[in-house]
Amino acid sequence: MSKVASVEEYIERHSHFEQELQLLRDIIISTELEETIKWSSPVYTLNGKNVVGLGAFKNHFGIWFFNGVFLKDEHKVLVNAQEDKTKALRQLRFESVNDIDKNLVISYIKEAIENQKLGKELKPKRHAKSLSMPMELKDLISNNTDFKAGFASLTTYKQREYCEYISTAKREATKLSRLEKIIPMVLQGIGLNDKYR
Repeated sequence: MSKVASVEEYIERHSHFEQELQLLRDIIISTELEETIKWSSPVYTLNGKNVVGLGAFKNHFGIWFFNGVFLKDEHKVLVNAQEDKTKALRQLRFESVNDIDKNLVISYIKEAIENQKLGKELKPKRHAKSLSMPMELKDLISNNTDFKAGFASLTTYKQREYCEYISTAKREATKLSRLEKIIPMVLQGIGLNDKYR
């Protein structure tokens, strides 16, 4: 699907839910949220932060709460689109205009706005890659205290480069010659590819 340039265009493209989307849009823009287009969909922000989005699909439509995980959901109406994948995002789904309770929708939106003002955000966790160290490098570290100290002082990125350099050698002789090559570099605190940076 090609990009949309406006909320009006988005609603036109989802004409099977045109009345419903317009009603939800009217509810949302009655608040202090700013209307934008992101990812070719209507998104409503507060101080540049995504709070809610409007979405339409084949059989349903609704509102996305970007940090919906923090909503109390006293009426138990929120849906997690993908269990075990979606962490913060929650949906308020509808199948027809008759499903929309304006008071309920506005209360959830206002709570989402308050949560944003309070700074409630689920930040994505960065998973650090574990360092897979080849046996030859482990042996060198355990038998050479200077090398061990030099290796420990390198950044994780540089350590990973050395580990890959040794482990990608197919022959044992190549691994040993590579080990000999890196010893003075590690002792000087130089990364494997520093000369190219």
